[in-house]
Amino acid sequence: MYDGDCGFCTRSARWAAAGLPAGAEAQPWQALDLEALGLTEHDVTTAAHWFDAAGERHSASKAVSHVLSASRGYRKVLGWLLRTPPISWLAVPGYRLVARYRYRLPGSTDACRVPPR
Repeated sequence: MYDGDCGFCTRSARWAAAGLPAGAEAQPWQALDLEALGLTEHDVTTAAHWFDAAGERHSASKAVSHVLSASRGYRKVLGWLLRTPPISWLAVPGYRLVARYRYRLPGSTDACRVPPR
């Protein structure tokens, strides 16, 4: 689940989804029933989310690592690396940094800017 109004997020989600097996997909939060998923608008505007096959939700850097791990090929290796120390220790602040400044990254639009909370 990603921010469909953000060009950077959309491009990133499409890249990640290209490696997913049949039946798994990335969807913009704007097209989903957040209440049914137990999420708020604050939850989805501040982090990406991934629901695994068991229905467990993973957010932010953990969501990225899980979606990549569910993928094929080199994406699966990247997902494993993101969950392995010491890279996993850097993934959390790295995700926060990218999320905060996503409006400055390639493919971004004005909608990518989220006011700091």
